[in-house]
Amino acid sequence: MAFFEFLAALLLGVLAGIFTGLTPGIHVNLVSLLVVSSSAYLLGIFSLPSLGVFIISMAIAHTFLDILPAIFLGAPNEATALGVLPGHKLLLQGMGYEAVKLTVIGSLSSLILAILLFPLLIIIFPLIYDDIRPYIGFILIAVVIYMILIEKGLDKKFWSSVVFLVSGILGILALTMPNLKQPLFPLLSGLFGLSMLIVSLSQKVQIPRQRITENIVLSKFQSAKSILAGTFSGSIVSFFPGMGPAQAAVIGSNIFGSLGTYAFLILIGSIGTVDMVISMVTFYTLDRARNGAIFAIQELLSKIDLSMLILFIATALIAAGLATFLVLFLARVFARLIEKVNYSVLCFSIIIFITLMVFYFSSWVGLLILAVSTAIGIIPNVVDVKRSHSMGCLMLPVILFFVL
Repeated sequence: MAFFEFLAALLLGVLAGIFTGLTPGIHVNLVSLLVVSSSAYLLGIFSLPSLGVFIISMAIAHTFLDILPAIFLGAPNEATALGVLPGHKLLLQGMGYEAVKLTVIGSLSSLILAILLFPLLIIIFPLIYDDIRPYIGFILIAVVIYMILIEKGLDKKFWSSVVFLVSGILGILALTMPNLKQPLFPLLSGLFGLSMLIVSLSQKVQIPRQRITENIVLSKFQSAKSILAGTFSGSIVSFFPGMGPAQAAVIGSNIFGSLGTYAFLILIGSIGTVDMVISMVTFYTLDRARNGAIFAIQELLSKIDLSMLILFIATALIAAGLATFLVLFLARVFARLIEKVNYSVLCFSIIIFITLMVFYFSSWVGLLILAVSTAIGIIPNVVDVKRSHSMGCLMLPVILFFVL
């Protein structure tokens, strides 16, 4: 593959990652599958490896950019859902830019760490895959029980159990509903997006002036712990089918102890990027695709050899470097714009926009899921329990997948 072809594919991939990252409801998987379906035409312009470079660079850039709509607009995806609340908390303190920067630190640091661990993971993954898989469901059950038990008081333990179960049941219904496109969009937008915006409206929240500073102070120990937590949990979930960044966030934040708002945002940033990077290892070592982007590459290339893996690693590094500058630049733009807008009008506009997007992708059934998930998402705020219990929408289906 010629250098200029590689460069063109990489830059186009980063641009596509900006688009998918900033646009709620448009996922990397959708664009990846469009590339596969159009490959007969695209191969007249690009080679097969360059299509793989495009998909990898798009997916990596997406994991950096998708935090912007989550923090500034309250429109999360699976990877950023748990980051909405702490990110919004900092936004209301005038620290939206710093919140984004923390996730970028997590993304870039964990990507470098994961790549350094590649030789070890290539050896370990084939050895432990069959031994660990039967216990994943029980590990997740233990994590859920721990999450509930650490709530203070019997009433909070009761309500956290209720939130987990009702969101879990809704998740099962949404994910198994026939002919429902993009089930995660209405599900997560309601639980973590619209519910938060409605609470903000009821409390008449105002967005303060956003400051672009470097004032956040976080100890090296806390930073290292959150990066390790993200790399560990992101590696685990990319190793097994049915699991994703949402489960990784719950696992990492509970196994590695209290992280605090700043460190938790580093964790959130690291998981999606690690999941994508480690998925390349599972494809190379186990010949299994763990997400839509890698599945698309598998459809195009069937298998990858060591030289192709090295090409994709180089692609990930360059794409991450470009995405780092882009997301920090765009965060400054978002921070300047959001402080000039009437927050109540912005909230109403976002609610209407997400509702229309849900209807476009998922029709009336999607609107029903959005309404129910929004109602469930308000419960944690009313009864004062952690919003992370709403991740039952994804954790309960995965537990049943592994246990039954």
